[in-house]
Amino acid sequence: MTKSFSFPTDEYVLIGKIAKAHGLKGEVKIISFSGQPQNIQQYRHLVLVTKQGRLSPPYPVTKSRVGNKEAIVLLDGVTDRSSAEELCQCGVLVRKKELPQLHGEEFYLHELEGLRVTTDEGRLLGRVHSFLDNGAQDILVVRAGGEEFLIPLIPGMIVERNAEEIIIAPPPGLIDINSGEGGQGDTPL
Repeated sequence: MTKSFSFPTDEYVLIGKIAKAHGLKGEVKIISFSGQPQNIQQYRHLVLVTKQGRLSPPYPVTKSRVGNKEAIVLLDGVTDRSSAEELCQCGVLVRKKELPQLHGEEFYLHELEGLRVTTDEGRLLGRVHSFLDNGAQDILVVRAGGEEFLIPLIPGMIVERNAEEIIIAPPPGLIDINSGEGGQGDTPL
């Protein structure tokens, strides 16, 4: 998702996308990339980014609430449906310094991007390229050369994390399934 928008990743985090206008008074529906639209309510300012990489000035959030699967937000200065429709398909950014403080072993997904991924048995899988959300959990997309591994972020998967590397404890067979070594072609049709 981050790859769809160009923005300074050292300063901002992409948290969602404006899906459409809502109502007549300028509200917009924001799809939260975390799958938790209620989290958007904690931000006082949002910055929008176009697919071409143009950043808006920070929009103060006038009000917000949670809809079915999205946040419904009124941005200061967006006063009618036409203005809201112009913002559709923009990415929604927040400044990294405005993210809430985390406790203990918690982390933000963007902190994992680019880190080396190794199994607890010492096998180097590659680097975190991006993330997916399958509805049940977040998934790390790990790439090395032509190989890609999809690693679900389930409890106990990450056993160690530092500034350069993540060590994971995958369940038996997960890496083989991802790499295509899981016996494809062994089962007769």
